[in-house]
Amino acid sequence: MPGEIVGILLAAGRGSRFGSDKLRHRLADGTPLAVAAARHFHPACERRLAVLHPGSEGLADLLAAEGYETVICPDADAGMGHSLAAGVRASPEAAGWLVALADMPFILPSSHQTVAARLRAGASLAASEFNGRRGHPVGFAREWLAQLAALTGDQGGKTILQAHRERLQLCPVADPGVLRDIDRPDDLE
Repeated sequence: MPGEIVGILLAAGRGSRFGSDKLRHRLADGTPLAVAAARHFHPACERRLAVLHPGSEGLADLLAAEGYETVICPDADAGMGHSLAAGVRASPEAAGWLVALADMPFILPSSHQTVAARLRAGASLAASEFNGRRGHPVGFAREWLAQLAALTGDQGGKTILQAHRERLQLCPVADPGVLRDIDRPDDLE
């Protein structure tokens, strides 16, 4: 549907600091980490894309079962900017994009929905905030299409957020999960 906010779940990282396939690592309840992140992200947007690196067929199948379209990013190893750009280029008709990370499985669905609602209400840039710290997800209105589609490197949308801080609307949430990414196994403790 034209004009909708599209959810982009970035799941193309290799997880080298984790020591194994972290996105398929099972949490205490048995759910793969990326699937937990996908389930919490799911209610925020009608259309959802998962950006993966080549060779992620098993993860693609898991996320497809959760209602995600798959976008393969051949340049994923060159950094998050390439992955985000691939997701945006796969949905150029969107009114905006809500971007979440597959290694952040503890963000509450309500936090994703809060940032999506701010985008729908006309924010140019939006992000969650917990205890004065910006977190995820992050939202971008359609006006950022060209800049997002041209991203490279490992900064993702951070360069846009830093260059246009005055346009960023923070969405306070009572959810420490918006700051909790999983890089190493002990981050799960």
